Formats: sequence, structure tokens, C-alpha cells
Amino acid sequence: MSPDPSLMTRAFGSAKRQFGDRGERLVERYLRRQGYRIVARNVTTGRMGELDLVAVHRGTLVFVEVKTRRSTAYGSPEEAVSPAKLEKLSRAIQWYLQQKGLERVRYRLDVVAIGYADGEPVIRHHHSVGD
Repeated sequence: MSPDPSLMTRAFGSAKRQFGDRGERLVERYLRRQGYRIVARNVTTGRMGELDLVAVHRGTLVFVEVKTRRSTAYGSPEEAVSPAKLEKLSRAIQWYLQQKGLERVRYRLDVVAIGYADGEPVIRHHHSVGD
């Protein structure tokens, strides 16, 4: 008897989510060491998606998109942040700002990519993406 495909899909999705969660925790520690204060994690914005991390750094509200890849077989982590993804993030950010009454604050979107070299994570931080 072969395994139920839906169970395999859920198991793979769960493993993928756990891998992404580890990447987000790694980035959170990295950002804290850089002087960022994390104010929110995994903010769900309905159909607009999710904001991975929201932080404050030197008086600026920073929305952080985390992309983690085990290999570059399907492209670099940065390549996963397409123009369509940037548009979706922009809508999610505007929703967040409106919900929190922060329409007038200074903010930016950063992308933090995690790749692996010789089994060790390599973090690349891209500031003010999409400006």
C-alpha cells in the first residue's frame, strides 16, 4: 500500500515551514546583534500575505522579508523576491501601517537572504529594497 499523497504533501510542507522558521530565528538574532529591536513576527495581513519580521532601527520602522535556500538549484534566495512579491509586500506594509496608525512614520523594506556554504549559513542583508 502506497502512502497517502496528501500526508506526504503536508509532511513536506511542514518540513519546509520548519526550515523557514529556523531561517527567521537566525535572522532575528542577526538583526538584534546589529542593534534592531524586533516589534512583530509573522504578521498575517489577510490576502496580502505575511510580513516575516517588523523591527525598529535608528528611528526607522523596518519590514524584513526573510528568504532561506538550502542550495541555488532554483536560484538564489534574493531571486525569490520578484517584482510581484515586492508589490504584495508593499500592500501588506501599507495595511500594517494603516492598522497601527503609523502612516506618517519613516519605514523601509529590507530583504535578508540566507544561503548555505559548506553547511554553514551565509547571511546577506539588502537594505531599502524596492525603493
